[in-house]
Amino acid sequence: MFFEGIIIAVATFLIIGVFHPIVIKAEYHWGVNCWPVFAVIGIALLAESLFISNTLIAAIIGVTGCSALWSILELFEQRKRVKKGWFPMNPKRKKEEEERAKKKA
Repeated sequence: MFFEGIIIAVATFLIIGVFHPIVIKAEYHWGVNCWPVFAVIGIALLAESLFISNTLIAAIIGVTGCSALWSILELFEQRKRVKKGWFPMNPKRKKEEEERAKKKA
């Protein structure tokens, strides 16, 4: 039997599960301005996966890269969830958010 598909599925599930709290913490501490970090990590991991001959490892690295890139969108969605009051706002960044809201108006 070949278990690679199941291993990749479980790894994908775990990777997505790990990125969820990372996005929440990143938005809380740094806001959406940290999105370039996720972009660099995502692109680097996707590029790295191109040079790995082991299919299982390449797939897991690729999924991690895509998850990092997807986290960019989730950072902006997390900011909306914070505005709705679903998650706490960092009190140190409250003035920053208020200034940003004034510029939009």
